[in-house]
Amino acid sequence: MTPISQTQKKTDLLALTLPQLQEWLKERGEAPFRAKQIYNWLFRQLVNDFSAMSNLPQSLRQRLSEEACIGPTVIRSELHSKDDRTRKILLELSDGKLVESVLMLYPPIGESSSRATVCVSSQAGCAFGCTFCATGQMGFDRHLSAGEIVAQVLFFARELQAAPWTAAGLPGSAPIDHITNIVLMGMGEPLHNYTNVLQALRILNSSDGFNLGARHMTVSTVGLAPAIRKLSQENLQINLAISLHAPTDELRSQTMPVNRKYPLTELLAACKDYIATTKRQVTFEYVLLSGVNDTAEYAEKLAALLAPLKQFAHVNCIPVNATSASYQTPGPDAIRAFRNILFERGISNSVRAERGDDIAAAACGQLRTRFENSRKTAAIPVVSQ
Repeated sequence: MTPISQTQKKTDLLALTLPQLQEWLKERGEAPFRAKQIYNWLFRQLVNDFSAMSNLPQSLRQRLSEEACIGPTVIRSELHSKDDRTRKILLELSDGKLVESVLMLYPPIGESSSRATVCVSSQAGCAFGCTFCATGQMGFDRHLSAGEIVAQVLFFARELQAAPWTAAGLPGSAPIDHITNIVLMGMGEPLHNYTNVLQALRILNSSDGFNLGARHMTVSTVGLAPAIRKLSQENLQINLAISLHAPTDELRSQTMPVNRKYPLTELLAACKDYIATTKRQVTFEYVLLSGVNDTAEYAEKLAALLAPLKQFAHVNCIPVNATSASYQTPGPDAIRAFRNILFERGISNSVRAERGDDIAAAACGQLRTRFENSRKTAAIPVVSQ
């Protein structure tokens, strides 16, 4: 068997759907039925070493090691919050680009089960320049491949498989040993990287593989109206979240440059079309900036903007994280007053609980920024999966 050329790039198997993997094997004269076995090893057994795939012929395992890989595996940093409910990694890609990914662990509340949610990055950097976002301030490097998106989820899936998590102080609760949800709310704009994001979601949704239900996946967007309409036509029942953050074009354009291309009228029209097609609720993310967009006046304007969507609109209020931008987090009274106005106007809403403040987990881009600033002055240990 001829070894792979030094210049030939290895195929990342995490980027392939099952039919694509079958075709990849056929092209190499291998039996296509082996694809399901490989898929089982990758996405159910969660192995990241071809030599562990014991039901494959040795010759095929050798070929896979020469011609294929299992995602990026270099973790430059991993931080855990003090309560271990939030874990953050800095993943180095094959070209040296860095992206962040976060695991958020939730204990059972009432009748609901424990949850393990991965916040996934879809790009290295971001092209949309939102002023309150650390990633938006660093500019755009490139899109992530489907395999690089999938690899973030599998990293944390392996961690939970090896060491199931139980919330401290809740010894009677069942340990959680698998990922229950993913949100594409990390670095980058998911719908700007539409093809690779949808490919990754289909791979993770595959019943032959990771088998994560589409309704447990959420895609967040700054408001790319044409892509929202395109998403409504996909036969994948994922959840949609809109990064709204202001109820007027004037204010939204100040903090979110994308609004100049897709103003609120166009964005809301796309959301109405999405709801009409999918019959699914849309979440509107609203980062509360103290003294900027958290006043009673803006709460009234937000309620009026979303009123036509009726029960299909839900607002997720998010107190801003401190980044290099000079925004302040509103106090609890201001948050409560803002939410009460929405409730009085019939707008469903919730407030995102702060997670992992001690590791700056909720503000994507901060770990990468700190790492890159320290690169020149300190050696950072490399941890391989």
